[in-house]
Amino acid sequence: MALALSLGRRGMGRCWPNPAVGCVIVKEGRILGRGWTQPGGRPHAEPVALAQAGEGARGATAYVTLEPCSHYGKTPPCSEALIKAGVARVVAAIEDSDPRVSGQGFQMLRDAGIQVDTGVLADQAARDLAGFFRRIEQGRPWVTLKLASSFDGRIATGSGQSKWITGPESRRLVHAMRMRHDAVMVGGGTARADDPSLTVRDLGVDHQPVRVVISRHLDLPLMSQLARTAKEVPVWLCHGAGVAHERVEAWDGLGAKLLPCALHGVQLDPNDILRQLGQAGLNSVFCEGGSALAASLLAFDLVDELIGFSAGLAIGAEGLPSVGAMGLGQLDEAPRYVLDELRPVGGDVLHRWVRRQEKI
Repeated sequence: MALALSLGRRGMGRCWPNPAVGCVIVKEGRILGRGWTQPGGRPHAEPVALAQAGEGARGATAYVTLEPCSHYGKTPPCSEALIKAGVARVVAAIEDSDPRVSGQGFQMLRDAGIQVDTGVLADQAARDLAGFFRRIEQGRPWVTLKLASSFDGRIATGSGQSKWITGPESRRLVHAMRMRHDAVMVGGGTARADDPSLTVRDLGVDHQPVRVVISRHLDLPLMSQLARTAKEVPVWLCHGAGVAHERVEAWDGLGAKLLPCALHGVQLDPNDILRQLGQAGLNSVFCEGGSALAASLLAFDLVDELIGFSAGLAIGAEGLPSVGAMGLGQLDEAPRYVLDELRPVGGDVLHRWVRRQEKI
């Protein structure tokens, strides 16, 4: 199962809206087939592994990280494929909470006389598949908020200089984190100030995450890196109603996807933003700021995971804070997280936090 989980991770960031599943076919102590969910979500892990195993799958055990699907979509159900292949046993890490499956895949297998065992490395599978479960159960993607700041929590000097607070090792790790998410998200202020590309670089990858920018007025430069590359790497722009038609037309012509979102007061409603991203199929979003977007997501309690990179320098009160104003009056109003990881990265410190109620 550990091998199946490691295979499943190969699909992270590239198989949405489907979950990143891994499968291993074993018979008499020999691995006959390995598979993981392919780019775009098809084929699923089980058919890939079964194709490798061929006739050897008859009487074998299939280890799979998520309950095999039981419904007909764009492909036949994986439970049916396992039955037709003649496997004798299926070992699954965790049940699929998708109502189209939710135990029905296991029942199909048992009805066919296949032994089904569940719960093997379930905690690790829940961690790997957290984004898929969040979208299925709550209609929005899993949100990871990454903040790279000075020791005193600043992301730029008073003059706006921010390159580079953290070191090259931290920045390289951030690229690896981008690669494992379906989308990278920033606010319009960050897009205007930094002109970021938001791509994965120097890791030899052949895919890129969707690049999401939150800009109420769609007042983003049309000569930016995002604009120039929108036809090569997806750019999705979340904006408010009433944006000038010329701006919408311009970005549409550049190849961007436009997502009109509802307002909450004077800002875009973060609940509606994430709902629309979930409807579009995104399972996980890696938010890289800026401070206003971070504050909005935290204030609405929409951050599932916090990742901080802290550098050994102090910028002072005149610097830009990593999180903007949240309007909190009492400490118990602040969302609380639990430390899950702490380690040095080059000259910086990585600290990872998850929601108190869902330690993963």
